[in-house]
Amino acid sequence: MESEQAILALAALAQSTRLGVFRLLVKHEPDGLAAGEIARAIAVPQNTMSAHLAILARAGLVMSERKSRSIIYRADLAAFQNLTSFMVEDCCGGHAEQCAPIAACKPARGRRAKITA
Repeated sequence: MESEQAILALAALAQSTRLGVFRLLVKHEPDGLAAGEIARAIAVPQNTMSAHLAILARAGLVMSERKSRSIIYRADLAAFQNLTSFMVEDCCGGHAEQCAPIAACKPARGRRAKITA
């Protein structure tokens, strides 16, 4: 992951409504939620919710797909894992055995997901 992509993702989550949306979508994995359901659950007008969802999507943190007349949003857990791995990549100077709880968050190098915006 590049620093610019990490900054984009962290900036998207650094706002209370968007953080709440992301956490809500994580709770509803793997089915996701329709945009209207998200807006109702978070108590935000639908047009405002659309803007928040667009920011999260550009940051690579949520995915959407059309199902009939609804757009279903899902958290991109692989992208989030990639972000957290990027944040702890150099933990303990490369000696993972010294920081086992953090090292447990890191996926094997070959299994990292690539974030695309």
